[in-house]
Amino acid sequence: MNFLPIAGVLSLVAIVFALVLYAKIMRQDAGTARMQAISKLVQDGAAAFLKAEYTYLAVFVVLVAIAIGLSSEEQGLGARTAMSFVAGAAASAIAGYFGMHTATRAAVRTTQAATKGLQDALRVAFDSGTVMGMSVVGLALLGIVGFTWAYSGGTDFSSKVLEQVLGFSFGASSIALFARVGGGIFTKAADVGADLVGKVEAGIPEDDPRNPATIADNVGDNVGDVAGMGADLFESYVGSIIAAMTLGAFLYKDDPNMVGLIMLPLGIAGLGIVASIVGTFFVKAKDEHGLHTALFRGLLIASILLVGAAWWLTNGPLAFPVGLTGMGLFWAIVSGLAVGVAIGKVTEYYTSTETRPVKNIAQQSNTGAATNIIHGLATGMESVAIPVLLIIGGILVAYQMAGVYGVAIAAVGMLSTLGISLGIDAYGPVADNAGGLAEMAEMPKEIRQRTDALDAVGNTTAAIGKGFAIGSAALTALALFNAFCARAGDLLGDGVDLVLNINTTPVIVGLLLGGILPFVFSAWTMRAVGNAANKMVEEVRRQFREIPGIMEGKTPPDAARCVAISTAGSLKQMILPGMLAVIAPIAVGFYSAEALGGLLAGALVTGVMMAIFMANAGGAWDNAKKLIEKGSHGGKGSPAHKAAVVGDTVGDPFKDTSGPSINILIKLMTVVALVFLPWFI
Repeated sequence: MNFLPIAGVLSLVAIVFALVLYAKIMRQDAGTARMQAISKLVQDGAAAFLKAEYTYLAVFVVLVAIAIGLSSEEQGLGARTAMSFVAGAAASAIAGYFGMHTATRAAVRTTQAATKGLQDALRVAFDSGTVMGMSVVGLALLGIVGFTWAYSGGTDFSSKVLEQVLGFSFGASSIALFARVGGGIFTKAADVGADLVGKVEAGIPEDDPRNPATIADNVGDNVGDVAGMGADLFESYVGSIIAAMTLGAFLYKDDPNMVGLIMLPLGIAGLGIVASIVGTFFVKAKDEHGLHTALFRGLLIASILLVGAAWWLTNGPLAFPVGLTGMGLFWAIVSGLAVGVAIGKVTEYYTSTETRPVKNIAQQSNTGAATNIIHGLATGMESVAIPVLLIIGGILVAYQMAGVYGVAIAAVGMLSTLGISLGIDAYGPVADNAGGLAEMAEMPKEIRQRTDALDAVGNTTAAIGKGFAIGSAALTALALFNAFCARAGDLLGDGVDLVLNINTTPVIVGLLLGGILPFVFSAWTMRAVGNAANKMVEEVRRQFREIPGIMEGKTPPDAARCVAISTAGSLKQMILPGMLAVIAPIAVGFYSAEALGGLLAGALVTGVMMAIFMANAGGAWDNAKKLIEKGSHGGKGSPAHKAAVVGDTVGDPFKDTSGPSINILIKLMTVVALVFLPWFI
């Protein structure tokens, strides 16, 4: 059965659903004139940043497209690959921009909805996140289907055709890395500057309108945690689907039922959209204690529906090559889906205010910032073990059930409900901005309490989202790595996958080089945040010192200057880390294809562990601070609170810049290696 038309229609359903939700959000009350004026500053700042960032990226995309287009089509490159590359970059940028555009307008409406009740505010914030989720899956699947149909004519699903479609994944990966790094540097430079000078030095509350970095901080939430996260998971979603399709075409090219392996990831992705849409209608909460349950209920419903859809697909309309059974493929898909949910729950344990690790860090804050940081680092390191074991378990089950292809389809299964899981994650920044607006507009205390309840859950869902993104990155990178080995074997002409012998010099060299890349990359991105934050701190101090009347609330601060500092710092500092991911695999590939394989394997191992460590340590530090701000250990303004703010400041670039960006580093390097492999063999 040819699932291309069905998948195409379902991708359009996702886009239409996103547009309907956007229209629904825009019909909501936007609040008072003061609320709208503050919101307009955030909207304009976010739009200006993305415009500047996309201008930089357009130059990169054009140069790479020319390089691909001038290469030979016999090598799997050429004009068709170049066109799909540009389209992948454009689709990722459009999804990110639309999601951010919606989020910046939904925040003020969430604040106003909180005047009516918690459920009304939850609905607006979650609908905004769902717009992001549905935009990502809709545009991603539409692009894959469109280019597969155009290049194959709907019938010729050869490996050469899928190599050309692979350009779409490369385009998405390119945008994702720069968007994640640039957005992460922006948001954390503003956040660190606002916290260090505002909370620690001046002793004023978070999101206080007197703090000139507050608007930049709110802008950063949108460009980093909405547009950046959307681009990250757009890339994983596209990469997992195309990797599974490509692997099926390479491994079973002589089997007449090979088409079933190409249609399966498209069918899972398409039916996952339907399951996600259904799940969104089950997200309802009466009070703040039911918020997390409401969000998890929606994801659970979507996951159960997807399991049923996967069973039907694997045991009904599709035929598979000899050696692969429908039930084997079904269990491979379920293993990926289960690992994704399980990693989310483990992440929740290590980062939630209700659990022992975060309470322990808060307790350690009583003796100062040093002990807070020591225990935060320990928590992050410890949190690596279980997620990695879960990923290993998922790989073993998937491989046992359906071989190497099973690992690739497990990655698709993990990301199949991305429409709602990304919605749950992207809801967090909207709730955070809604609380900031309530503070800056000096709304009644009960409104801030409701937005704080949404924000508290949003912090946990954001941490869960990062854990999910890392897990999906690991499986996606592994699927792409398997496709790399299969394609290398095909190009070598011996019909056998490239075998990496660890007892050879090129492979060992590659492993060591790959192992150090996540460390170098993290160092560059952390230092970039530090440099930009230093300028932000100096600017906030200057305004407090030189502009009379700020602290009395008589003179408004110069928020635009802080937005400009974050924008300039992030755009300048994102270039070097971004280029590392493209240049490193190409440089090593010209030395040796085996060394390149070692590079990818080394980066995958250290990168996944570094990403989990940094994301969970940062999330734990953040929620330890939140726990104290709720009244524990002396509450706001206490010595424990000041120590926790320092720990959170260290954790900010961990969890929102370096950690999440490593996901894209390991995926982008594998995609680059796969796309340009003909240059090296």
